[in-house]
Amino acid sequence: MKILIAGFQHETNTFAPTKASYTSFVQGEGFPPLARGADVMALRDVNVPIGGFIKAAQACGHDLLPVIWAGASASAHVTTDAFERIGGEILEAVAQGGFDAIYLDLHGAMVTEQFDDGEGEILERVRRIVGGDMPVVVSLDLHANVTERMVKHASALVAYRTYPHVDMAETGERAARILERLVAEGRPLHCALRRAPFLIPVNGMCTLVQPARDMYGLLAALEDDAVVSLSFAPGFPAADFPECGPTVWAYSFSKADADRAADALFSKLAGEEARWDVPFLTPDQAAREAIEVSRTAAKPVIVADTQDNPGVGGDSNTMGMVRALLRNGATNAAVGVIWDADAAAAAHRAGVGARISLPLGGRSRVPGDAPLEAVFEVEHLSDGRFRFDGPMLNGMQGELGQVACLRVEGVRIAVSSIKMQVFDRNLFRVAGIEPEQMKILVLKSSVHFRADFEAIADAILVAKAPGPMAADPADLPWQRLHPDIRVRPMGPSFESLHTVTL
Repeated sequence: MKILIAGFQHETNTFAPTKASYTSFVQGEGFPPLARGADVMALRDVNVPIGGFIKAAQACGHDLLPVIWAGASASAHVTTDAFERIGGEILEAVAQGGFDAIYLDLHGAMVTEQFDDGEGEILERVRRIVGGDMPVVVSLDLHANVTERMVKHASALVAYRTYPHVDMAETGERAARILERLVAEGRPLHCALRRAPFLIPVNGMCTLVQPARDMYGLLAALEDDAVVSLSFAPGFPAADFPECGPTVWAYSFSKADADRAADALFSKLAGEEARWDVPFLTPDQAAREAIEVSRTAAKPVIVADTQDNPGVGGDSNTMGMVRALLRNGATNAAVGVIWDADAAAAAHRAGVGARISLPLGGRSRVPGDAPLEAVFEVEHLSDGRFRFDGPMLNGMQGELGQVACLRVEGVRIAVSSIKMQVFDRNLFRVAGIEPEQMKILVLKSSVHFRADFEAIADAILVAKAPGPMAADPADLPWQRLHPDIRVRPMGPSFESLHTVTL
């Protein structure tokens, strides 16, 4: 076959402070930067879905027609300009024809300035061009909010099975195998979709621990020759539209087999609702516990500053955990990565060894957050270029712009000019901080950090400091959820929260 391939990934937090512009996708912000045409093929050896698809398709002897690949860090809505420019390139290539099938590397939780369901909009436009018979196979993130529109217009959707997402390329390979089955059979797959009645906190979705580990174990056991594909997406609980939430879906050439697998997996999810809830620490609780544990620990104590995670829409510059460390007298602690291009530039102008007074971070406009006014010592400067050596994007080059290590009392702060989630230890090293040598590490991340940092951690704590991404979805000011969905496991329904008693 000749297969058209393209990718357009964004995870949209509709409550976040900053939108995703076209420039966001050009830079990548933790993803590979935007690539076109033959340059897309360079992703073959990167742990992203399109990389796995390219390898698998080439191994089967298929010809590939690469169009574009673009991804940006989670944020508020994708601008109309970015959506139409990037999506438009995909649709223009589709309209030119000359291929037998389509593979798209999408996220599944994209909300734009115009559309609640960015992926559904793209897929409907594609289907309008190619008609109903063209195979269109799509890979999705584990955090996809899968919609009826996506299911209707894709021949098959397949999601990651790990969080941290170490199986992104593997998911692309699975998509290639599903495409092979579709073409070999020459008939469409039946899809059985089940929608959960509750939102799951992002921190509760980690597949290294329970209950997610058991859920994906059962998923693997249920997938057999009759069940071509089975997926579970816990969803992205920060997109304010009616189809936000967890989904289970199965594909089979037999409707009965698809229903059987989807019902079995959904039954486990629904029957264990209470297990998906998550406890959180306040900033001071996390700081005090980290200090206490670190006194005798041989390895760093890690604190996840989850509500300012740029991987879910934060801007990675709130100061709540920094203030808690300073209030409680933490020493040999490091925080990263704070996105503040002005502070990084000021440090570069001053030079290593200088002491500079400036307001650091605190630009989230979230109640309880403000810039940290202090005198900082400039300990290290760099151009921000590094290589990912951790499991997630291993071998890819990274770019943080001007980077500085600023020290205040016993706390070192890695400051960058480009926003990026800390899921690789090298984001600290590029700021001159050796993470293994620190007693306490505060990371702007929720779960992805575990892929590279868990091996060096004595303990992992999750802090709920002020930030734009509410770790508990019940804390968000929802307006448009499905009336019956519970805003957290075992919590109240959206409808009940908005019922006014006269």
